Amino acid sequence: MLEKSAESLTTVPDESEATEHRTHNPSKEESSPTDTERDLAEILAGVLRVEQVPVDSNFFDDLGANSLVMAQFCARVRKRADLPSVSIKDIYRYRTIRSLAVALTDAGTGIAATPAPVSPPDPASSEAVNPVNTLQYILCGTLQFLLFLGYSFLAAILAARGYAWISVGSNVADIYLRSVIFGGAGFVGMCTFPIVAKWTLIGRWKERSFPVWGLTYLRFWTVKVLLHANPMVLFVGNPLYVLYLRALGARIGTGVTILSRSVPVCTDLLTIGAGTVIRKESFFLCYRAHAGRIQTGPVTLGRNVFIGEKTVLDIATSMGDGAQLGHASSLHSNQAVPGDQRWHGSPAQRTELDYARIPPARCGTLRRVGFGLATVGQLFFLSVPLAVGGLYMLLTEVPSLNDRLGPGGTGLVSSELYVDALILSCILFFSFVVVGIVALFTVPRLLNLFVKPGKVYPLYGFHYSMHRAIARITNVKFFTWLFGDSSYIVHYLRGLGYDLSQVEQTGSNFGTEVQHETPYLCSVGSGTMIADGLSIVNADFSSTSFRVSRASIGRHNFLGNNIVYPSGAKTGDNCLLATKVMVPLDGEVREGVGLLGSPCFEIPRSVERDLRFDHMRAGAELHRNLAAKNRFNIRSMVLFLLVRFFFFFVITVLALADVELYGSFEYVAIAAFLVATLAFTPLYFVLVERAIVAFRGLRPQVCSIYDPYFWWHERLWKVPDEYLNIFNGTPFKNMIWRLLGVRLGSRIFDDGCYLTERMLTTIGSDCTLNAGSKVQCHSQEDGTFKSDRSTIGNGCTIGVGSHVHYGVTMGDGSVLAPDSFLMKGEEVPQNARWGGNPATEMSDAPGQPPALARQE
Repeated sequence: MLEKSAESLTTVPDESEATEHRTHNPSKEESSPTDTERDLAEILAGVLRVEQVPVDSNFFDDLGANSLVMAQFCARVRKRADLPSVSIKDIYRYRTIRSLAVALTDAGTGIAATPAPVSPPDPASSEAVNPVNTLQYILCGTLQFLLFLGYSFLAAILAARGYAWISVGSNVADIYLRSVIFGGAGFVGMCTFPIVAKWTLIGRWKERSFPVWGLTYLRFWTVKVLLHANPMVLFVGNPLYVLYLRALGARIGTGVTILSRSVPVCTDLLTIGAGTVIRKESFFLCYRAHAGRIQTGPVTLGRNVFIGEKTVLDIATSMGDGAQLGHASSLHSNQAVPGDQRWHGSPAQRTELDYARIPPARCGTLRRVGFGLATVGQLFFLSVPLAVGGLYMLLTEVPSLNDRLGPGGTGLVSSELYVDALILSCILFFSFVVVGIVALFTVPRLLNLFVKPGKVYPLYGFHYSMHRAIARITNVKFFTWLFGDSSYIVHYLRGLGYDLSQVEQTGSNFGTEVQHETPYLCSVGSGTMIADGLSIVNADFSSTSFRVSRASIGRHNFLGNNIVYPSGAKTGDNCLLATKVMVPLDGEVREGVGLLGSPCFEIPRSVERDLRFDHMRAGAELHRNLAAKNRFNIRSMVLFLLVRFFFFFVITVLALADVELYGSFEYVAIAAFLVATLAFTPLYFVLVERAIVAFRGLRPQVCSIYDPYFWWHERLWKVPDEYLNIFNGTPFKNMIWRLLGVRLGSRIFDDGCYLTERMLTTIGSDCTLNAGSKVQCHSQEDGTFKSDRSTIGNGCTIGVGSHVHYGVTMGDGSVLAPDSFLMKGEEVPQNARWGGNPATEMSDAPGQPPALARQE
């Protein structure tokens, strides 16, 4: 059981502070603990498939149960009308039938609810989806494609005329000058066009609700896509980005620092006070998709507000001056944080923990203006002309290309075109791999000499530029995808600067998605295994300053998926950090325990099921298994490079063919190249993924990471899938999911969901999947791999940033609130509303958020 200080909110609360909200049922008050004990024991015995269960036996230590088994137990209890509802958090707090029965029957409703927050959260109503007409769905997709075609043709005209003008240049200096002018004008045009489109198509965003796939949605989608494609997204963390959001209608005060690349769409509904800091991977979109509708609503942040890493701000949320929202936390609709209060958790609750841990520095308007002008100068006089002029020089100054692609060239049917494309793609692709590795291991180390740990630096200066360059260079995803899930990721991370102590090689020490703010202050203890989605937060920011410091992960830990690990974390050796957990920053150092939830609470470090393969991880057998896994992983890495290279080769062929055809078809040729690339990309990678599985489906598994099946499954994670984001919010993404093996219903609205195991996922018709959500049909704990099917029923809604684990069933019409973690094995009843981390049933809100007032 958990025994922590009363001040800490990173532990399980006592009975007067539990977070579950349940409806009062008088019939449940009359049941005695003995009757409840008997009923609960019978249900658990049925789940465990034993004759009887001692009421004083610990679920995990004595009975050998695990979270999946206990989730099934909770689901069966919820189906009994004569028993109180039980959540997985209740199970971890009361670990015997007797203690659980006493808690459930105490005070009638069982485990009491917390005092209501200042503004109670709205878990999102579960009204039924009104299915759109299939013809309307198809028409919307057709119009979306035509808009892309029109945008491609417009870009083709501008690009062709620009390069025609550059070609008139008489020498290198003249070509450079023309590249500066054309490239600069093109960049300004790409930045201002989405702003003009927003004000033309939308005007000012207002609080409203409208159905997806309609004409109003089409305007919304057009603006959203243009904003996401705007190169101004590259200026996140720069004062220029704030000016860009102001131009879109956002009300933002002075001295605001935004580090998140998640672009707010309904900007007129966004208000940010002076001196506020928003950390990376935070969602503050000012809209959400719910039950087949887009709902827009305000997000209001006061002065000097702090927003932590991987947070979600739903519509109709607000924070007062000086308020803080911690890492891995969320505000649900209708929640309001009073001024100067600190909240964390999902949904957020009061805490005394201070997340603003860095003093200010001198960073006035002059410094911000100077930094912005320096960025513009570097962009206009270096980056843009090199990109524009470099491509022109490549196509005109390389003799073989100039001869064959110019007038009198050999044509598309000639093998010489493909030889040129092969040579060019080989040089560019493998130069990137080799030179990239060398640059990653050298250039950031030189830059790091200028950034000292523990020292407070002002923002928007030389040291800030060095820090941003280090973070960008060392977080290139290509190489973590290449080396991840293999023994070689250890050597790669060491080359970057990680301190990995004495490595106990497992062949799966790190996944393919590991990021940091500086690799030179990341320490990972011996024997620790880390799944995907780890973000090491070893830099603190205020609105005027930043500081880097060491983040240390202990020995023999296991870290699940989607975790923010900050410097100063209070975890030591032999800990299990569950998926999407909030890592504690206060209280005593936790050792030898598992941590789950946001705020976190203690769970068993390991269960019997995860120990069954321990014999494969020791002695001579480990040596044999590891050697075999390494050989398989090398083949997977080679396949990864070949798949990427062949894709690049085909794109190069299309590009050179486009140049060849330009003389005859002009602008149409360039537009056709853009459309062909868009169509070829998903078809190619779908074919690659289906070929890897030999055009068969995946099946649920429980095996060791040294089982050949797991190595084969890992190989699937190396198939690129970032192209899927281009199709968010369109019917075309549903088509791609089906090609990848997802059992998909009709008219699903997918605004940015990610499915890790497509062939184990079933999604019903008319579902609504929000941005940043994820359905993950596997886990990998301490060397044991487990996968199972997950089923999302008809008309379900999965909120922004939510995570659905394996073996889950969501009934028709159910809703999962934003930033929730629906644990493995959970069964959500039809039309139920669940939320939180871990997710449990949520109560009705006292009123709907203002965003639901106006509907179309």
